[in-house]
Amino acid sequence: MKIRVKAPKDFWAGLMFIAFGLAFGVIAQNYQMGTAVRMGPAYFPTMLGGLLVLLGLAILIDSLAEEGPKVPRFYFKPLILLVLSIALFGALLKPLGLVIATGALVVIGAAGGFDFRWKEVAILFVVLAAFSVYVFVKGLGLPIPVWPGE
Repeated sequence: MKIRVKAPKDFWAGLMFIAFGLAFGVIAQNYQMGTAVRMGPAYFPTMLGGLLVLLGLAILIDSLAEEGPKVPRFYFKPLILLVLSIALFGALLKPLGLVIATGALVVIGAAGGFDFRWKEVAILFVVLAAFSVYVFVKGLGLPIPVWPGE
């Protein structure tokens, strides 16, 4: 008897849950388990990992029984540009300040989307930069330079 995957999207989601659950369980074995009354540092990750494996198995088995959608095409450009925008934000924050780093984050992150409009990106940048300055620098008093040389 040949097993056929009827819902590929659910099949891969189930495998992902199982992989994360097993990873939690394996990593947690480096710590003490404890008991339900006196939980050790490994107790929660082990239980969470076990629940993820059970959930993943349920989804995986269901993917073999019920029809479902196919896995959509994966686009690398948005993923690469979003990761790049976050990394550049972190690298530019101290030398160029919060406003310019936020500008780089917004423009490069928006370039990863399918619908890039300069007007929307500019509005998002202004709102996000003003919000960040007023909340993090003025409100919370974090020592983040707002402009280069501060």
